[in-house]
Amino acid sequence: MQNITILGATGSIGKSTLAVLEHHREQFSVYALTAKTNVTVLAQQCLEFSPRYAVVADQQSAEQLNTLLVGRESSTEVLVGTNAYEEVAAASEVDIVMAAIVGAAGLSPTLAAAKAGKKVLLANKEALVMSGSLFKAEIERSGGQLLPIDSEHNAIFQCLPEDFTSIEAAGISKILLTGSGGPFRTTDLAMFSRITPEQACAHPNWSMGRKISVDSATMMNKGLEFIEACWLFNGDASVIDIVVHPQSIIHSMVQYTDGSVIAQMGNPDMRIPIAHCLAWPKRMNSGVEALDFTKAGALTFESPDFKRFPCLRLAIDTFKAGKDYAVALNAANEVAVDMFLDKRIQFPDIYRLISSVLEIWQAVEPDSISAVIDADVKARSEAYRLAELL
Repeated sequence: MQNITILGATGSIGKSTLAVLEHHREQFSVYALTAKTNVTVLAQQCLEFSPRYAVVADQQSAEQLNTLLVGRESSTEVLVGTNAYEEVAAASEVDIVMAAIVGAAGLSPTLAAAKAGKKVLLANKEALVMSGSLFKAEIERSGGQLLPIDSEHNAIFQCLPEDFTSIEAAGISKILLTGSGGPFRTTDLAMFSRITPEQACAHPNWSMGRKISVDSATMMNKGLEFIEACWLFNGDASVIDIVVHPQSIIHSMVQYTDGSVIAQMGNPDMRIPIAHCLAWPKRMNSGVEALDFTKAGALTFESPDFKRFPCLRLAIDTFKAGKDYAVALNAANEVAVDMFLDKRIQFPDIYRLISSVLEIWQAVEPDSISAVIDADVKARSEAYRLAELL
């Protein structure tokens, strides 16, 4: 029996993780579930999976959660705040941590799991985007494991040899990172200023949270995944190519020096990479129907359109620039997406705001997580200031 903490239990990845665990209660026990303020869903999850702890962001949410659990024969203890998130991620009883808190907010508890030597299932790409070298150093120091949950990175991981140590030693010539192109792959560019949050969140293939859905619509999500892939697989930017694949059947590919290309395929359902990492190095049922090639239809591929998706080019260039540019990129993007979802800026303004922050950013090499967090706070402040000038 392995104990698991799920950071971000009420989001799409958290819910999918619990859906997989439902089929394997004899193998996994839920130690802790965390959310921000979505206490209604969290209460239902606590009643179904009986975690030892549930963690929320503030005292008001904790009181609401306790009210929902009282008299329901629940033994779950409710904890509050940043320190509690870190505690349930690093607890000695925990074997596995699903890191599924969206955005920079997930950095601290995910890092706590890495420092404690846990098997970290990484769905929070920002941890590597913001602090790649520092985060990986903690994993190596603690003897923990880092397994990728993002469907693309998980696909790459599955296409690598079992004894993978480096791209050069494995004979890899290219990592081909696929992306669907989102809902606006063929939309007239003249219409971009009229795009609504509802349209941006209507992804054609995947069911995701609102922030990630907007990132997919701008293809910033693919840019962040590009940065994450470089850190995960110790690859130079020149080794990774992005391929637009609208059907989301091939989740990514690895090209070898002998001309072979190995692809990981499956229906677009996050339960597949979640089950793969939970069971790794073995396999187990994900609850997802196997891909039927006779019904899959045609699979098409194209190069990314950087004019249509300037955020993608911005993210790639940011990684190449190094230092703490990626921290500023991520922070400015989170501010811009929030403002777009609140209908305070238009869809094209997301790119304009991020690029404005990067243009004035005085980059340094962060030597600690506290330096990363300081840079994140500063970049957010600059983003809010510059948003007034759009």
